[in-house]
Amino acid sequence: MSLPLTIQTTAKGRVDYLPTFEAMRAFTRARDASTSDELWVCEHPPVYTQGLAGKSDHILNPGDIPVIHTDRGGQVTFHGPGQVVAYPLMDLKRAGYYVKEYVYRIEESVIKTLAHFGVTGHRVTGSPGIYVRLDDPFSHAALTGPLNPLDPFSGLGKIAALGIKVSRHCTYHGVALNVSMDLEPFSRINPCGYAGLKTTDLSTIGVSASWQDAADVLGKKLATYLAP
Repeated sequence: MSLPLTIQTTAKGRVDYLPTFEAMRAFTRARDASTSDELWVCEHPPVYTQGLAGKSDHILNPGDIPVIHTDRGGQVTFHGPGQVVAYPLMDLKRAGYYVKEYVYRIEESVIKTLAHFGVTGHRVTGSPGIYVRLDDPFSHAALTGPLNPLDPFSGLGKIAALGIKVSRHCTYHGVALNVSMDLEPFSRINPCGYAGLKTTDLSTIGVSASWQDAADVLGKKLATYLAP
């Protein structure tokens, strides 16, 4: 029997976070060696999610936005309308690569998605996710090191957050790309555990792209770069 090697992409639309989290976990627990990999692409109503490494004091003022504790890595982040959230549900053993490369491939998918819209995305060592230069997000110059050694995020804005879980070689949770959203709720937390870390979205840096446009591009890039 040939094993499935393609990723089946499903557009979920706008869905509540908690039942989506529970569905991902149930899918992962129930899958076996013959289960096809899937990629769920969706959008969530406003919610803060706290990862396993999260500290409660990084949630400064949640107000009426719910806080949900999850089993992904990382700390606190915000999901809301205007943000594309992608959840790859993959068997890494079958794919033939390890977690570090998996993270690299997700980040590369985001970088290629940003490039599609003319934006240059950057990695920051030790801080998963993708960042852009706030003063010139369209510059092709490489980020050779922190713009300010005392503040590795100086001059940068986080445009995509990453948080994953791997159980029995199988992944869930994923990546969130900010497209055109209300960024104010990010000011009520220390995003990803970093006080004062600026977040941005495509709209704020001057890119006019619909949620659907960004979702389509990110979905295709992930399906391509995560393939075995």
